[in-house]
Amino acid sequence: MPDEHDVLQRQKGVTYRQADDDYFQQRQLKRVAGVWALWALGVGAVISGDFFGWNFGLAEGGFGGLLVATLVITVMYVGLCYSIAEMAPALPHTGGAYSFGRSAMGPWGGFITGLGENMEYILTPAVIVVGISGYMDAISADLFGFSMPLWGWWLIFYGIFVGLNIMGAEISFKFAITITFVALGILAIFYVAAIPNFSWSNLTNIAPESGGSKWFPFGWAGVFPALPFAIWFYLAIEELPLASEESFDPKRDMPKGILLGMLTLTVTAFLTLFLNTGVAGAEETGNSLEPLFIGFQAIFGGVGASILALIAVAGLVASFHTIIYAYGRNIYSLSRAGYLPHWLSPTHGERKTPTVALLVGAVIGFGAALIIDRVGGNVGAALLNMAVFGAVISYAMQMFAFIRLRQKLPNIARPYLSPLGIGGAAVAAVIAIVSLVSLFFNDDYRPGVVGALVWFALGLLYFAVAGRNRLVLSPEEEFALTRGERGHPELGDFGGTSVTAGVTAPTTTPMATPSGGDGAPPSDANPPAPRG
Repeated sequence: MPDEHDVLQRQKGVTYRQADDDYFQQRQLKRVAGVWALWALGVGAVISGDFFGWNFGLAEGGFGGLLVATLVITVMYVGLCYSIAEMAPALPHTGGAYSFGRSAMGPWGGFITGLGENMEYILTPAVIVVGISGYMDAISADLFGFSMPLWGWWLIFYGIFVGLNIMGAEISFKFAITITFVALGILAIFYVAAIPNFSWSNLTNIAPESGGSKWFPFGWAGVFPALPFAIWFYLAIEELPLASEESFDPKRDMPKGILLGMLTLTVTAFLTLFLNTGVAGAEETGNSLEPLFIGFQAIFGGVGASILALIAVAGLVASFHTIIYAYGRNIYSLSRAGYLPHWLSPTHGERKTPTVALLVGAVIGFGAALIIDRVGGNVGAALLNMAVFGAVISYAMQMFAFIRLRQKLPNIARPYLSPLGIGGAAVAAVIAIVSLVSLFFNDDYRPGVVGALVWFALGLLYFAVAGRNRLVLSPEEEFALTRGERGHPELGDFGGTSVTAGVTAPTTTPMATPSGGDGAPPSDANPPAPRG
């Protein structure tokens, strides 16, 4: 553990400290994921958006408003995914978004990017578990006449799936593949069954307000507040880079996993939007905690719908499980580098999973849901807006990082190049900022956004007071300081960089482990020029 007397270098407002010899040995990960595991991680993380969350956009903008919002958000995610598909194999670190921001914009830029993602990934499982509890309570009441407080369901599902993630990355990825295919299968059953029951009139059954129309019952202004809910069709596809140090070949597989995942989710997003609404009705769907369940009820009715909806919980479970994975790696990477307290990042000696990070993230997410529930209001929608708040900040920062990396580090190896380039990243950044602004225009959800602002402010305050003085040279930091010369876990080329009196130079043999998960320390000084 870095100590006060271990200061190596102070520069640009941060301090790097020497880690003990066993610091990174206690923070190892294990490479277990191929391209299909990465695809399942991305699709599984998002697939719950087709089961729950998106539908609140109908109540905000009507079908036409949500449709336009979904088209706009799809453009944003296409730009985002192509940009990330370029950055992830070039900077193959567990830090993901934080790593991109760190190399492009320095420690503060890296932390702001990582903190936005931290908020997104801790709060998104809380949103999803609210959806799971809605489904499970409705199903148990329908089949068995049994009901329980929703927080009881939250506790049960957090316990199960945090435990599963602690058991090991290999088990987690195998489960992710299985449950993702099950969730897609349930959606396929629904789509096929919904087609003969589809009615165009159901899409427009919300009574228009003055100046509105049947397609846009709240006018074109309804598009704006619908944007955060359209994001739910894609939110968390960008988590794949967090698996870089657990991927067998991140340079080859990461772009494939991201882009195949985006294609899959685009198809399911528009099928869900049209068919679920067209079967159950826009007004009914927009106010439901279990939109797919009422869709099944409209088609099958009775016990058949409840059984199918019970199976449909698989979609929510897929995302719940995979985003628990994501917040664990996000907390782990920020802690490993010293941005968050170091005690959050040790991994299990045999399973190589960040146990403490997984448990702490669960406690925070559960606590946030419980507080909002006690205060009153729509827990799911409020948490969703808080998660989106963190996400869109992270998206904008990642797009700024993409543009800056093209300019600042033009000579680093880029196994994949985005065909959309800087223009695609700029468009995605603009849409992300507009989406962020949209969060402040709904009075019902504003308390949740204020809570997100408090979260963000506390994180920045911690880094300003403590975190910035406790940094160590994780692979993300080493890559940034050497401008890509070192800090490559996938090659075993990390560690061995030393900073003495402002001089950066390799001094020891780079640290390589069979599990491929770490790098050794040091500091921010005068980096060598890039090869080239």
